[in-house]
Amino acid sequence: MSETVSSFESIKKKLTKLKKSKSPSSTVSSRVMSRSNSNSLADLVIVPPLAPLIFEGYIPTTKNRLITEEIGEDIRNIIPARLQINHEWKLLYSLEQHGASLSTLYRLSRESKAKKVYDKNGYVLVVKDGTDNIFGSYTNEIFTPHELKRHYGNGECFLWKSKKLSKGDIQFKAFPYTGLNEYLIYCQYDSLSLGSSEGHNGLWLDNNLMKGVTEPCLTFGNEPLSEEGEKFNILGVELWMI
Repeated sequence: MSETVSSFESIKKKLTKLKKSKSPSSTVSSRVMSRSNSNSLADLVIVPPLAPLIFEGYIPTTKNRLITEEIGEDIRNIIPARLQINHEWKLLYSLEQHGASLSTLYRLSRESKAKKVYDKNGYVLVVKDGTDNIFGSYTNEIFTPHELKRHYGNGECFLWKSKKLSKGDIQFKAFPYTGLNEYLIYCQYDSLSLGSSEGHNGLWLDNNLMKGVTEPCLTFGNEPLSEEGEKFNILGVELWMI
């Protein structure tokens, strides 16, 4: 536990130094000022409410449904705007419905890419650990091994975690891309990982989807996602396409 804390603190210090080295954007600040100082009704933009999320793909016998409307809405708030209006999320893979196999998750991901009509979908990975907490990732591309064994993905990617609090409340945290390296998505036939620095992965899953690892990494500046610690047991996995 002490190693995890020191590793996370080291990453936080590096991120702080990076932020201090960058001057604030005058363009962004001026835009904020112009909005806050505007008194004209013509300048007000009325944004219609988003339709409630619909999760398509569960079969009636599925008992362990990992995604909830509350978690879905938290994720929806920080994904690209072009996808926020899409209220229908499609289940591509479920450990309970399709079996515990990373190769099956890869295959169903590739099949979805062949069938899709929209070229800029997003993908939400949902993992349940041994403490029943839920966490995962958002990526701009599907999960599939590359022959060149390279990292891929763009700055839209992020890690996230939810934690059960007292009285049934949920605490949600997101860890966006820091820009410190480009080690976003890395798919091998025997494992899947997101984020990496100095040999540490933000999230790593084995080929049987039974064991996982989550460590602080520079890619996302994240803390460990699981309440079990850096190493955790996998009780459920889902992959959703937006």
